[in-house]
Amino acid sequence: MLKPLHDNVVLKEKKPEKTTKSGIILTSDDTQKPTTAEVIRVGSGTSDHKMSVNVGDIVVYKNYAPTDIEIDGQKFLIIKESDILAIMEDDINE
Repeated sequence: MLKPLHDNVVLKEKKPEKTTKSGIILTSDDTQKPTTAEVIRVGSGTSDHKMSVNVGDIVVYKNYAPTDIEIDGQKFLIIKESDILAIMEDDINE
């Protein structure tokens, strides 16, 4: 497995949902930016920067920021934490 250095994060891309909770069917748009992914590994940060994301977080990131890598047939993304735009929360509608 990859061990990210400094302020880098390893992500596993999430496939977009095809249907909303209310049953609305979404069309596929591969040009849609930004994208979501699950945090798999987190670097140790730097002396002046503590990491804000944790393993298991679902994040929204800039689409053109990550480096793609494939290991043992699995695709991963490596990205700087500063290119992560947001952490998804379950209580978004509250």
